[in-house]
Amino acid sequence: MTTGVLALQGDFREHKAKLQHIGAEVVEVRQLKHLDTVDRLIIPGGESTTIGRLMVIYNLLEPIRERALAGMPIWGTCAGAILLAKQIADGKPGQPGLQLMDITARRNAFGRQLDSFEATTQIAALGEEPIRTVFIRAPTIEQVGAGVDILGKLDDGRIIAAQQGKLLASSFHPELTDDDRMHRYFLEL
Repeated sequence: MTTGVLALQGDFREHKAKLQHIGAEVVEVRQLKHLDTVDRLIIPGGESTTIGRLMVIYNLLEPIRERALAGMPIWGTCAGAILLAKQIADGKPGQPGLQLMDITARRNAFGRQLDSFEATTQIAALGEEPIRTVFIRAPTIEQVGAGVDILGKLDDGRIIAAQQGKLLASSFHPELTDDDRMHRYFLEL
């Protein structure tokens, strides 16, 4: 099983290092020929508008969407969660997206980069031990559709992780901590 990490912009190197640390085979996906070799895909954090536009320029948007609709697991972290969302709140006009998950993601819901923070929270799918989460210009998941499971919330009730079938979205950056449980969870989808 080969895991792809979309490597157009953002913190793809951190995801790749985390996956390699737990023994996964990893391919950086920049072109269609790379996408064709992977069994699952992580869309990293970064700038969602830029990543979306690069996906269009490199002719990856529709092929990724088609692979997801055919059953390929995809995990979007931070900007990646925005790109997976069917609805983007506070999106830029014409912002490209995959529109795969029945969620509404609000861009920069926690403020600017200076407002970045860490929190400890419970993700039930990962077991009883809380997980440390890192938020950098992060989105929240404001609404979820009927087929979406909420995996985690902050203490104030804001949704920070959700799953719809083999699609996973998280507002935070698991690749920036020592905890590899989210990556292991994704590899089991």
